[in-house]
Amino acid sequence: MKKLIKYGISLFTCSLFLIAFQSQAHHSFAAQYDATKPVTLQGYVTKVEWYNPHVYFYIDVENPETGEVENWGVEMGPPHMLQNRGWKKNDMQIGDELLVEATRARDGSTTSNARSVTMVATDKVLGAASSEQQTLTGGGNN
Repeated sequence: MKKLIKYGISLFTCSLFLIAFQSQAHHSFAAQYDATKPVTLQGYVTKVEWYNPHVYFYIDVENPETGEVENWGVEMGPPHMLQNRGWKKNDMQIGDELLVEATRARDGSTTSNARSVTMVATDKVLGAASSEQQTLTGGGNN
């Protein structure tokens, strides 16, 4: 009986640690991004990460002030949310040219949260399911 109680306490303690880790791993939009700093990025896809809790892609963008190419990381919503809106994992390929409307990271880094993503070659607008009002095409409050 004592073993069962110890096992139950251990399981409960582990569960608490997992819950704490999970909540700490996820961030709020306002903590990481500044909604008053929108950015428009146009560039070519260098990497796509289609994983939970958020899809990320990276694009090379020419800095208009310096002329140097910067690699921007762009966060979108979770894969299931993007799929529910018609995204497919392979819609975005390395080398695709994109036009991205996004919100810049508070720390001023080349990181952003996408509001909309347009495939330049086809003019296809893809929603981004960002955390800022869930800005999917046709979704959210905008």
